Amino acid sequence: MSRNSFLDLGFPREEAIALHVRSQLAAMLEQYIGRKGWSQIEAARALKVPQPTVSKIVNGNIDKLSMDFLVKLMVRAGLPVHVSGGRAGSARRSSGHSAAA
Repeated sequence: MSRNSFLDLGFPREEAIALHVRSQLAAMLEQYIGRKGWSQIEAARALKVPQPTVSKIVNGNIDKLSMDFLVKLMVRAGLPVHVSGGRAGSARRSSGHSAAA
């Protein structure tokens, strides 16, 4: 079993990695909204998006939300966004931080 459930489900590698990164971004946004104690309406105002968009994020309906859009929301929220490349696991060993993919 890998750290990417989309790979485990049989998605092609490129698609699985993109889905995994998108789901991680959405999960970080969902956690941030929860930590702030915001309602969906409050989160929508703070992130400058319609409330149904926040609903999609907190309910995991992110199939129509692009990675680009989710990164923009992370920036609006003041959350750090880190990207690393290279062979899987190499960033983790060298920096002590987990890679996004």
